[in-house]
Amino acid sequence: MSMSEKLIEKRSALLVEAQAIVDSAEAEARDLTSDEDSKIAQALKDAASLDANISHHEELEARSAQAKELRKESGVSPTVVKREARTYSKQGEHSFLADAYSAQFNNNYNAAERLARHANEERVERRDVTSANFAGLIVPQFLTDWAAPFARAGRVSADLARKHALPDAGLTLSISKVTTGTAVAAQTEGAAVQETDMDDTKLDISVSTYAGMQDVSRQAIERGTNIDSLVMADLVSAYHTTLNTAVVAELFSSAGNAVTYTDASPTVPELYPKILDSIQKVQTSYFAGPNVIIMHPRRLAFILAAMDDQKRPLAVPTPSSGMPAVAYGNNGGAPLYGNSGYSIVGLPVYTDATIATDKGASTNQDTIYIGSSQELHLWEQGSGEPMMLRFEQPKASELEITMIVYGYAAFTANRYPSAWSQINGTGLVTPTF
Repeated sequence: MSMSEKLIEKRSALLVEAQAIVDSAEAEARDLTSDEDSKIAQALKDAASLDANISHHEELEARSAQAKELRKESGVSPTVVKREARTYSKQGEHSFLADAYSAQFNNNYNAAERLARHANEERVERRDVTSANFAGLIVPQFLTDWAAPFARAGRVSADLARKHALPDAGLTLSISKVTTGTAVAAQTEGAAVQETDMDDTKLDISVSTYAGMQDVSRQAIERGTNIDSLVMADLVSAYHTTLNTAVVAELFSSAGNAVTYTDASPTVPELYPKILDSIQKVQTSYFAGPNVIIMHPRRLAFILAAMDDQKRPLAVPTPSSGMPAVAYGNNGGAPLYGNSGYSIVGLPVYTDATIATDKGASTNQDTIYIGSSQELHLWEQGSGEPMMLRFEQPKASELEITMIVYGYAAFTANRYPSAWSQINGTGLVTPTF
């Protein structure tokens, strides 16, 4: 069945449904209700929309059939392109940043045409990217992966968060939070039904800008090798790490269940009950279980290094090791970008090096976060990359240009603060090994 035939069937079903409402009212000798009027109006509106789509598809099918007949008569077989190389790739002959620079400052038509082709490729691949002008150029992924920039912690916690598309406009997101719920009570016959007025408050979330810049000589852009990949990879890496640090700070600020571990001589067996306490606090106040534990790499190392009285490790690689343990390995203890490969009471342990290690009176404590990643919300533009790229020339007389990468993001863990617990205290000072 062709697409036009499918749409015709869908339109017919809408009209049949609308007519059935009219027939029912006539059979009952009554007027149409407002709800029925609305349903009929919506059905007619949808049918009208389908009419336009049907017309387009019928024309397309007719033209396709005509072209097929012409090819048949001429004996020419259609050419099928199975795979076409992307405009910018590791093996490509053109540099993305060099083209971006040439298109803006040298009015290079060929460079501009390649950039336009690249933008179309990204729309096909990412589908949610809408940037169309120079200030919104989409940085090719290979540029951020290929080079070896300055080592940074990445965005472990940000990637665990629940993702949302950032609205196209506005500097504040507003969410309604119910502060007083309704109530239900047993009713005595003839007595009034329980009534409690619902109330809410507004949660405002700021949209923040994260940006970085680097001055680069014109010679480096025009004649250098891999300069664009090195600079861009480092800027993007810095962007993600800075954003992730802000997300972790939001957890510290908003995680509603506080657990304190006070200990002059910290041990893993004494820390373990605090983890269980954190879990039950989430279950008791959020009424759902947590699904992740996030800690600094040094805290996981502290747990993995612990031994019992018989010098056996308290964290074992697999659950089948035949001995009780605080932590079990999920993948033979193999870490995979943040996921440590270990779990505690069934919750996967993620390590995030952006977790602050300067908390407490002695500025040497870290924090353990336990909660539901579904209640750590992150709004980002497009695919989450800092897609905005600009070239400024404040040092034109010195043949230097300024490369700027920036992006917008908003995040909160304050929709349900009780969905997260945090463990702090002197028991989480810098561990010794």
